[in-house]
Amino acid sequence: MRGLTHRAVDRFAGLPAGSTSYYARTRAALLELAIARMVELDNLDASPPSGRLAEYLARAAYDAITRGRTRMLARYEFALEATRRPELRAAYDRGGLEIRRRCAEVLAAAGSPDPSRHTRLLIGWLDGTIFDALAGTGSVSPPGLAELTASAQEVVTALALDA
Repeated sequence: MRGLTHRAVDRFAGLPAGSTSYYARTRAALLELAIARMVELDNLDASPPSGRLAEYLARAAYDAITRGRTRMLARYEFALEATRRPELRAAYDRGGLEIRRRCAEVLAAAGSPDPSRHTRLLIGWLDGTIFDALAGTGSVSPPGLAELTASAQEVVTALALDA
């Protein structure tokens, strides 16, 4: 997180020094812009569920662990930073609330009698699984798509949803 500076962004983007500070005068503003961009990319990558719910969830987790690895690690960095910097909390939570809203819609469509509560359970499973595979001890041998599909099926079955 310490490496995310105005100067580093300018350098990475190939911009003249000081360009980033035109859009984000403070470090907090720079971090908020980075969070907003991450949420924007999440929204671009979001696809509506197709096929079986368990397979959709497994694919989402697998994509986060593989091709989305860098963004997920950044998300964890921002989550921790938001606990230390209250001014970032709102920016970070906006993205999380959007993910939860979409999840509740998917669960409602799958027949959940309590989409809000089931969203909390499902997000907990997804967050825990992804975190363990990227930053936890599970990173030694992260789950593959088949294992994630089996686990997602068990979660969906436990919630008595249309798998």
